Amino acid sequence: MYANRERYRLHFFSLLLMLCCTTGFAQKQKVWLDADTGNETDDVYAIIRLLAEPSVEVVGLSSAHFNNADLVAFEKWNQYPTKNINTVAISQQLNEEILRLMGEESIVHPLGADRQIGRAWGGQEPRPSAATDQLIGVVKSLKPGEKLDVLCLGALTNIASAILIDPTILSRIRCYALGSSYNTQTGVWSKNDFNIRNDLNAFDYLLNNPGLDLTMMPINVASPYRFARDTIYTRVNDKVRTQHLLKKRWQETNPDDKVRTLWDLALVEAYLLPRNATIQDVTTPPDNMKRLIKAYSKLDEKALTDDFWRVIGQLKN
Repeated sequence: MYANRERYRLHFFSLLLMLCCTTGFAQKQKVWLDADTGNETDDVYAIIRLLAEPSVEVVGLSSAHFNNADLVAFEKWNQYPTKNINTVAISQQLNEEILRLMGEESIVHPLGADRQIGRAWGGQEPRPSAATDQLIGVVKSLKPGEKLDVLCLGALTNIASAILIDPTILSRIRCYALGSSYNTQTGVWSKNDFNIRNDLNAFDYLLNNPGLDLTMMPINVASPYRFARDTIYTRVNDKVRTQHLLKKRWQETNPDDKVRTLWDLALVEAYLLPRNATIQDVTTPPDNMKRLIKAYSKLDEKALTDDFWRVIGQLKN
């Protein structure tokens, strides 16, 4: 009798352990990151932070262009000569470097579109690319009930193009994007910022698409999330290659800036730590289809910063 009870007890706890493990794996959210990594300093910080997060599964890292009017008016954009510049190729090169340093080259990292959807006066013609092909493929491979979270740090060309090419993916994705401004007191939007200007057609398409689960990180909400250059230089370990890349990127891109807002990192940290960020339902701009989307309205900057340094300090590669 005792032996039977003991076997039952062991069997019960074995089943419980299997259930816990299975549930844990099932809860690991799949994430795709789309980044204009070559644009400035903060994308590198955001990518490294997301790749170091054990609670999510990064299934894709695509490159985004950062085409803007200054490229035809000035000789340099940050450290890059603008003559014959290929912005998406710069982003792609950095993405591959980060994945190599972190030993994550098995993550798909396709090249994105080299320009906005449509034309300068509007339009919704998609820009097919390796990024749209592989993003659609990942969504199609999801298990029943699974959704893919797509985090967009730059122009929204790739995600808009993927939906335009295959609208059936809409119900299987949630999009988190950095861009625009939103005044919570007046309810007034502004599209007058870098990311949105680089593909206003894509942003309008996403806003006008009632099937898309869209959460925006307005730049006015991300603005207080600032890091000091001297803190970065002091706290990173130059002997750890991924940590050193954070310092190197600041030195290459914005060496004279003593303080910078790390916009893209704000979105990634807020996504990973929802308890330290406030989201509210908001109405789309008046020039778009009237519907509710979500927007971040407040961040706990200290908690998000402390989390960043906690994770970065654990990097060994």
